[in-house]
Amino acid sequence: MKLDSLIPGAPAIEITGITADSRKVKPGYLFAALQGVAKDGREYIDGAIKSGAVAILTDARPGTWSVPAIRAEEPRLTLAAAAAAFHPQQPGIVAAVTGTNGKSSTVDFLRQIWSSMGRKAASMGTLGAIGPSGSVDLGHTTPDPVAIHATLSQLAGEGVTHAAMEASSHGLSQYRLHGVKLAAGAFTNLTQDHLDYHKDFDDYRRAKMKLFSDLLPKGAPAVINADSAELEAFEAVAQKAGLATFTVGWRGRDLRISEALPRGTGQDLVIQWGGGATNERKIHLPLIGEFQALNALCAAGIAMALGDDVHKVLDGLTTLKGVHGRLELVGQTAAKAPVFVDYAHTPDGLNVLLRAARPHVRGKLIVVFGCGGDRDATKRPIMGDVARRLADEVIVTDDNPRSEDPALIRAAIRKGAPDASEIGDRGSAILEGVRRLKPGDALLIAGKGHETGQIVKGVTIPFSDFDVAKAALDEVGGTHG
Repeated sequence: MKLDSLIPGAPAIEITGITADSRKVKPGYLFAALQGVAKDGREYIDGAIKSGAVAILTDARPGTWSVPAIRAEEPRLTLAAAAAAFHPQQPGIVAAVTGTNGKSSTVDFLRQIWSSMGRKAASMGTLGAIGPSGSVDLGHTTPDPVAIHATLSQLAGEGVTHAAMEASSHGLSQYRLHGVKLAAGAFTNLTQDHLDYHKDFDDYRRAKMKLFSDLLPKGAPAVINADSAELEAFEAVAQKAGLATFTVGWRGRDLRISEALPRGTGQDLVIQWGGGATNERKIHLPLIGEFQALNALCAAGIAMALGDDVHKVLDGLTTLKGVHGRLELVGQTAAKAPVFVDYAHTPDGLNVLLRAARPHVRGKLIVVFGCGGDRDATKRPIMGDVARRLADEVIVTDDNPRSEDPALIRAAIRKGAPDASEIGDRGSAILEGVRRLKPGDALLIAGKGHETGQIVKGVTIPFSDFDVAKAALDEVGGTHG
């Protein structure tokens, strides 16, 4: 494909591929040398040229190289447009979900709902790209635009007609979703996270709002969690952009939960839609936790807002399977005390997780968790305090310490939970949590969810909460699936 067909005004040279990762450059590639938070892509231009790059996309700073350089005021935006032109195929319906918590579950539930209706559906995000042919690791919640458009093109080639994708604040800030032809968008919630990247909470909020203000076409549905304190702000942005708002939740105008009764393996819900209680149906959702019900409702709202029949959508809710690493049941001890793994890694996420589990626990609620290094440090004592208030026993351990001293991270958490146990080795902490379980108790292992590695001093060590918890259950004579 000619470069000038990807970037107007560029030289008419043949391009065989596009990448912003110098390690992936092959002969004939366009290399996007982007300025990052920690690294400057320009440092890798010479290496990219040696690997065969025939053109460079970069910013307006001066510089001279042996191949043509296309300079752009917003090179990330130009990259997204070029990626969309290079990989033009997309599923006919693409919906994007943003918010601090719940994105992964919501897009996976939406994929399952569509699949239950006979559609060829897929989801993209933290859990990778999941479609009819299996799953592929994408590396990020919202991967770079080249990966996004290449994946969408591959899914469309496999016959996928409906796709749901996560929209992270990083992805929205860095134009990674530009060029995706979105049919609908949704907002779940907004709580403290990523303040190591965003300069303040307002900047974080503005990044999330870009899904509605910048990306959705006029008239498209904007599904909003009516229970969020941000309802009015996001609804105002959606209305200003000419979108069709559709609110969901306990207070949702368009789709709401009016009653919820916890059961051992799920919950009975009374769902209402439209203007009155005459539109009402009772269903059994085979997932525990209020937040799972609300994520499922958000997914249902997206399908309904796009025109799907409400009863077919609700039928889909009754068959949902839990998302890997999201309040996922690992197994139980011989005394029937369950062990769960969850991805909760923010104060609100941990708060929601512990409150969701409490109605299902007759005895003690035990939590094992830590906080990541090189990330927002202010949330550490806050998460400690959340655990102290909402769990009966707290074991503070390591998460992904990255370049930081893990002992200092644990000490910061314990400022909010001074009476917590402290076991730095995560495997030992999980084993201790399992050993403490008595009849009626439950153990929640929070923070890493689906992840299969622990990052320490720049090295990723193989580690899975799920696998370690299974081994711990084996050691104490428990069972797992």
